Amino acid sequence: MPGDIFVIPNKTFHLMGGIQGSNFHSVVFQLDGTLSYSDDIKAWPRDSSGRVRECLSLHNISNVTFTSSGTGTMEGNGGKWWGFPGIGYLVREENRPRLFYLGGGSRSILFENIFLHNSPYWTFLADGVDGLEVRNSSIDARRMPDDGHNTIDMTAFNTDGFDVTGRNVWIHDCTVWNQDDCIAVKDGSEHMLFERIHASGVGLTIGSISGSVVNNITFRDCHMHNTYKGIYMKFRGGDTPGRISNVLYENIIIDNPEQWPIWIGPAQQSDSVELCAAHPCSICWPELKGAECNPPAAGSYVNITLRNVTINNPKMSPGVILANATNPMVNVTFDSVVVNNPGAKPWGDKYYECQNVHGVATGSTSPVPPCFKDLTSASKGVNGGGSAVAMS
Repeated sequence: MPGDIFVIPNKTFHLMGGIQGSNFHSVVFQLDGTLSYSDDIKAWPRDSSGRVRECLSLHNISNVTFTSSGTGTMEGNGGKWWGFPGIGYLVREENRPRLFYLGGGSRSILFENIFLHNSPYWTFLADGVDGLEVRNSSIDARRMPDDGHNTIDMTAFNTDGFDVTGRNVWIHDCTVWNQDDCIAVKDGSEHMLFERIHASGVGLTIGSISGSVVNNITFRDCHMHNTYKGIYMKFRGGDTPGRISNVLYENIIIDNPEQWPIWIGPAQQSDSVELCAAHPCSICWPELKGAECNPPAAGSYVNITLRNVTINNPKMSPGVILANATNPMVNVTFDSVVVNNPGAKPWGDKYYECQNVHGVATGSTSPVPPCFKDLTSASKGVNGGGSAVAMS
């Protein structure tokens, strides 16, 4: 009933997934203890098609608060779902439950002071929400206790952090350590702010997008320590036009990234058991000869700004900025994007793979992507007259 407070006391409760709820309003869930979900895969509830049900799935709720008097825990016990490193994904692929799912029609939601641990699949998905605030919460999904993302850890695929679609979303003062997108803004989203986030994984991400519009998204005041990727924007394949527009990444620090600290282009992923297949850009590209990376012609990037971004000691080159020749990126600005001790692999002293971009570099940006117009303070106008589009 409206006004009710449902309290889960400070104890550990073991339970099976498949919990569902809908159509409740103006209530508080206070998780003071731990909800520990079973890892009995054979007994897990499934729908008629054989798909597993989510751990906790809620639909069409409004003015609801999820909170704790301390720090409540949702424990996914994901290790068994991930399976043996390198083999588990081939067995179950993505037929694994999300830890927390908030379905369409939900609005005015506050989620705070919750720890989400070792989700079997995506950790937190708010799908089609209008009005969501997440604060003072953390996500952790890892196989190994080390302070990095080694090959074994990265086989815990699809352990996304905060995935959101909808509008009017504010996620702040949170921590994410996982083996996939730390935050992922999905199709059809607008008016979202992510700030004061400590994240390490496969990026502060917009995507994968296909056939929809994502508009007015800001990431600011974020720190990424020993991450895998950093700033990551990606389009899936498909022929239906889509657009990512009016995006700002501001005051971002990225330390010791394993792979690309900046990637703006096609999604680097495989959606099948063929891990090096290009969907649309192979995760084996460019290291594996013959691997493909194919920016979709239907994907448009418009008004993208990176401002005051500092990248320290990347193990590879600074990044990839890659669009289709028939649909170049428009109005891309790097303002004081500084890479300290940039790696040369695999692009050598050009540092970026950069094609089909109308872009400018300003402020103290260094190195300047080779297909950008150089308007930095260091250039003193010497290199400012070249073409701002690379069509190779």
